[in-house]
Amino acid sequence: MSREDPKDEIEEQFWEHVDAYDSAEPQPLSDVLNEAGVALKAADEMDDAQLNTKLWEVIHSLALLGVFLHNTNHLSDRQLYVELWDEIFGEPMVLMPDNTDYACHIDLVSSGSEEHTHLYMKYYADEEARRQWLKDWPEDDMPDHEDPPYDRDRSLPQAESRRDGSRDVM
Repeated sequence: MSREDPKDEIEEQFWEHVDAYDSAEPQPLSDVLNEAGVALKAADEMDDAQLNTKLWEVIHSLALLGVFLHNTNHLSDRQLYVELWDEIFGEPMVLMPDNTDYACHIDLVSSGSEEHTHLYMKYYADEEARRQWLKDWPEDDMPDHEDPPYDRDRSLPQAESRRDGSRDVM
């Protein structure tokens, strides 16, 4: 393989990333966060102020590990933390915190369930996506669009900031 051809170099980097991912050991996020010094507490052990502080500590710590949350504005801080606690923290995931080209994205409405589809269409889908959904699934009920009740997503760390070397992940 010629190092002079950028396509060959990109392909080689791609396969190196695939090999690194395949050889990495999945770990529950709770273990990784604990190893990073984040002491997780159950939501019912914290008042609202403590929970808000803990939630943002978790969000920023996840970003430093290369994990980014999306579509959270339909959940209160407590609901989001409980969702993370109940559904996400225990899931084994492959993380590569030293590789800024790698990111794990957790979308809180992406399971494909009827409930998540409804939430996505109600709060997050633009008009084009809503029209396309109805075209593809004309028998589905389309909820009226509503602005989400919370405004957190615009403050969430983004993978692009991590790749750019920006401290915006904090």
